[in-house]
Amino acid sequence: MSRDEWTAVDEYITDVLVQPDTALVEALNASEAAGLPSINVSPAAGKLLHILARVQGALSVLEIGTLGGYSTIWLARALPPDGRLITLEIDPKHAEVARKNLARAGVADRVEIRLGRALDTLPQLAAEGRGPFDLIFIDADKPSNADYFEWALKLSRCGSVIVIDNVVRSGKVIDASSDDTSVQGVRRLNDVMSREKRVSVTAIQTVGCKGYDGFAVALVLV
Repeated sequence: MSRDEWTAVDEYITDVLVQPDTALVEALNASEAAGLPSINVSPAAGKLLHILARVQGALSVLEIGTLGGYSTIWLARALPPDGRLITLEIDPKHAEVARKNLARAGVADRVEIRLGRALDTLPQLAAEGRGPFDLIFIDADKPSNADYFEWALKLSRCGSVIVIDNVVRSGKVIDASSDDTSVQGVRRLNDVMSREKRVSVTAIQTVGCKGYDGFAVALVLV
């Protein structure tokens, strides 16, 4: 199958099962108009995150990598009125676009955007006693994936779920000699997760409007 066919199937799934949503469409449009890269999760993946958070009964969510807030909206909508989501973003422009998108979607009251380098803000969260988080979504710079995962574990509890996006890299993840830092970042993540006895983890390959990629899901056991 071609990417055009994958995209057509994604569009069908979105129309029939996800169903277009004005606030989410406006979030994507606003992100595009602001010149943000089109690297947000697909609508189907966004709804999967939403469902995972609801299945988890999540009251607290941590997102590493906000971009324009598209996945943030999906996750925030899964929370009850007293639920809270903290999302980490390094780029001030991205954070400002996200703030407007979250407000437009009516979820700004349950979301806190932390601006700064995630490897600086994660220790701050720990020092503040924020967490443990019920669900953690990692979708930021791939070379730092293993570091984000290790911090996610520190901010988790038994039963927490950690989701990491973009772990297949168009199949390049199997190339141990790749000079792509994102590929090597994912491989390092996989090595860390494979040795980590505190989690049960798997990864799923995906195709669709975002091409050929995949995500990993880890359940914290202790």
